[in-house]
Amino acid sequence: MTLLLAGCAGTPQLAESTRERLPRQASVETVPFHAQRDYQCGPASLAMVLNAEGVEVGVDTLIPQVFTPRREGSVQPEMLATVRRHGRIPFVIDNRLDALLTEIDAGHPVLVMQNLALPAWPMWHYAVAIGYDLDAKELILHSGEEPERIESFRRFDATWARSDRWAFVALPPGTLPAGVAEDRAMEAISAYERLHGAEATRPAWEALVERFPRAALGHFALGNARHATGDAQGAIRAFQRAVAVQPELAVAWLNLGLVLRDQGDRNAARHALRRAAALPGHWQPRAREALTGLEEETLS
Repeated sequence: MTLLLAGCAGTPQLAESTRERLPRQASVETVPFHAQRDYQCGPASLAMVLNAEGVEVGVDTLIPQVFTPRREGSVQPEMLATVRRHGRIPFVIDNRLDALLTEIDAGHPVLVMQNLALPAWPMWHYAVAIGYDLDAKELILHSGEEPERIESFRRFDATWARSDRWAFVALPPGTLPAGVAEDRAMEAISAYERLHGAEATRPAWEALVERFPRAALGHFALGNARHATGDAQGAIRAFQRAVAVQPELAVAWLNLGLVLRDQGDRNAARHALRRAAALPGHWQPRAREALTGLEEETLS
């Protein structure tokens, strides 16, 4: 449970494209059930999604990591941070029923936040959505002390809406949610990289640029990860792709020039550093300094 402001409730309306694309029923069979103890639906739900993704961790281990006694619950930032500490990337999904059902169809259990009471007197609750039936308009959840609880879309959405329909999936680096937006994927992977470093995160960047080939910042981040793990040629290719997609991305030109210089390709390095030095912004002084140094080395 947690103490955050509730959103507005509404009747869920699936897009026609979603109805045509999704199978009539789907479920994730690999999600174990952990019964909730007093005020500990957060750790229990977290254990379920982590166990489903191959992380062997128990509820008792998670309680001190996410449970805040004075609040009698778990706050969302700590839930996300705990997922990252256990080697999985938490991706907050779009706040639509379409997005939730799409992830279930992809085999991803979805941790959802609900308010089971009134907006003015909230009773915050975490559960795990594991299946659905479009014909019956029902969702299947591991919730509280009840495994495979069946709720109508209408009833579920009324409680989910009060949390602004907050939900996430927890996936290993290299796997992306079925319907994630580019900016949300970038944000989630960047947060994971700050904790685990380039080597552990590189598969996630690889997956991101495969899904979003025109994500210039994604190619740039992949270039940095490749360089940090000793793959200079792979870094060069990623930086080249970044500037091909976004020619005004000065920092990518700068890093491209620096790696080319270190690889002994002075002509290509000079071209990249000149492009970086010509672009205004935070990186321009560093690019001009590197370019001057390269020219001095050439003359000496």
